[in-house]
Amino acid sequence: MIGAIVSAIIIGAIVGALARLLVPGKQNMSIGLTLIVGIVAALIGTLIAHWAGLADTRGIDWIEHILQLVLAVIGVLLVTRMGISRAGRSGRTRT
Repeated sequence: MIGAIVSAIIIGAIVGALARLLVPGKQNMSIGLTLIVGIVAALIGTLIAHWAGLADTRGIDWIEHILQLVLAVIGVLLVTRMGISRAGRSGRTRT
């Protein structure tokens, strides 16, 4: 259980950072929000891969990781389009 949580955090951090690199333009997201988006994408991608029977392979699960990355890119796009950013913490609203 602890191993799964630690691996979700590590994979989530990597997937979230890669997603921000792949999305064009500047994303005004904090590191914490990037980590959360990556972890959620990693967990959902793992669930989808297990349901599809793609998660238990010999070696590296490339399809699962690509699915996680695609979900993280979608997550980064959604967060940046919704306006959830660092400005939200300072009390200013976007108009």
